[in-house]
Amino acid sequence: MAAEIINLRSVKKARKRAEARAQADANVAKFGRSKADKRAEDAAKAKAKQVLDGHAIEGDASDPKDAP
Repeated sequence: MAAEIINLRSVKKARKRAEARAQADANVAKFGRSKADKRAEDAAKAKAKQVLDGHAIEGDASDPKDAP
């Protein structure tokens, strides 16, 4: 009945990796959107602005550059 030999350095590294993974998961939950999600949202905003600007009436009185 020999005891199993454990390399403490490996155990410490594994624990550190697990803690880093837990912190990363917490950050994803807190801040979490991927770069692709951010780009898709920016593209949708730009498209909506373009559509809205396309429906603007020329010479609108609320536009300060067209005011007398």
